[in-house]
Amino acid sequence: MPRAEKRAKQKTKKRSALAEKLDRVLQKQGFLRPGERIGVAVSGGADSVALLRLLLEMREKLGMVLTVAHFNHRLRGKHSEADQRFAHSLAKQHGLEFYLGREDIGARTKKEHGNMEEVARRARYAFFEKLRREGRVTRVAVAHTADDQAETVLAHILRGTGLNGLRGIHPQTGIVFRPLLGVRRVELREYLKASNQKWREDATNRDLKRTRSRIRHKLLPLLEEDFNSSVVEHLCQLAELAGEDEDFLEARAEEWIKHATHQENKEVDVKLADLLRAPGALRTRALRGVVSRVKTRGGQLSKEHVDAVLRLAAQRESGKALRLPGGVEVRRDSNLLRFRALDGGRKSGEKSAPREYAHKIDIRDGLAELQLVELSCVLRFWEIDWPTEGRETSLIGAVLDRSRLRVPLVVRNWKPGDAMQPRGHQKAHTLARLLNEKSVSRWEKATWPVLTSGGRIAWARGLSESVEFAAGPETRRVVLISEEPLL
Repeated sequence: MPRAEKRAKQKTKKRSALAEKLDRVLQKQGFLRPGERIGVAVSGGADSVALLRLLLEMREKLGMVLTVAHFNHRLRGKHSEADQRFAHSLAKQHGLEFYLGREDIGARTKKEHGNMEEVARRARYAFFEKLRREGRVTRVAVAHTADDQAETVLAHILRGTGLNGLRGIHPQTGIVFRPLLGVRRVELREYLKASNQKWREDATNRDLKRTRSRIRHKLLPLLEEDFNSSVVEHLCQLAELAGEDEDFLEARAEEWIKHATHQENKEVDVKLADLLRAPGALRTRALRGVVSRVKTRGGQLSKEHVDAVLRLAAQRESGKALRLPGGVEVRRDSNLLRFRALDGGRKSGEKSAPREYAHKIDIRDGLAELQLVELSCVLRFWEIDWPTEGRETSLIGAVLDRSRLRVPLVVRNWKPGDAMQPRGHQKAHTLARLLNEKSVSRWEKATWPVLTSGGRIAWARGLSESVEFAAGPETRRVVLISEEPLL
């Protein structure tokens, strides 16, 4: 046997059984590619220290570059500082680059009035993403174990959950991957003891005031002792199967959204008939998918929210609306449900102001063009000669007598109280009534474009021009109004 091959074989034999197990997981999941820069999230606890040691065993074979990433949450005073020094020392011991993130999570939680665990998680993952943007790492490995997975599934069951909650911790989220989800916590400690590797203990993990700690130290041991010694493995299997089913249903929901909705900017229309005919599992996921496309901030759609949207869909009365998490409003309009982001990211329950606009029109060289970004359209105003005998205006569109128009010419949104007498009507009516007759919803009406001449309404989209400004037998020059989509 060649000497180089013999040396390689000897190195392979030296790898621990746990490293071989992890190797199989990495290959099956396709987590790593040769040449990647992997940041190992090392808190100083046993699980993260074991992950680092295991990846050190495997880095030559897998051709990866390892670095250590430590985030100091500054929640435990001198103990947090000691954790930081320990992680730094461990990186130095193995000749690895060390990257540090720090933030006072307690102060930030008070400021945001949030949940401390969630605030800490967001800060930590923002730190990982910063490392990726700076080119320090390509991805980050974190040390969630099978026990963490089982605890998460139980926590979700206890608070109430669906299939997505049963999948627990995802093996991979963005740049973060979790290769130890199939490894028990006790295996990692035995591995560290066999390697004479020390680690740091976090006393807060034993604080029984926290739900997670009670599940870890009271509920799971009880289930293992009195019900099934393999409960952790079975909960992990449940999470894996639930994840496979959830991925399939999510893919079906995405297909449904493509065929049954129409999206324009931050507004999505859903066909009521298609929604009400869809199976329940598909409806729920489709509604969550639509809201995720529209929302402007954090917030999750609960079962109660979904049920409220479905009740709105089943009602026959148009114009009713609901506020949803994430700064979203959904409104029933005729045969549609319309989802849109509330202006300015308003909180649920606040009234959303109409998107008001007003643009002056100056017709020069026979043409004026207005890009009405509020409605994603272009309005064009053409000034042309008008023959004495006139033309069939219904085939042309809005035609205004140029001599009757007075400055300022302004295109603005509809306002309550607006009124005009369209050509063909015997008297003036409010625009609200005229647009209702055209089945224009209250939502659409709020931004409906009108043209005013000297403060009086000369034209409104979808209606005949005002008789006050309409072309007649004596008209010699007119302004034509056309509308096109904004490309």
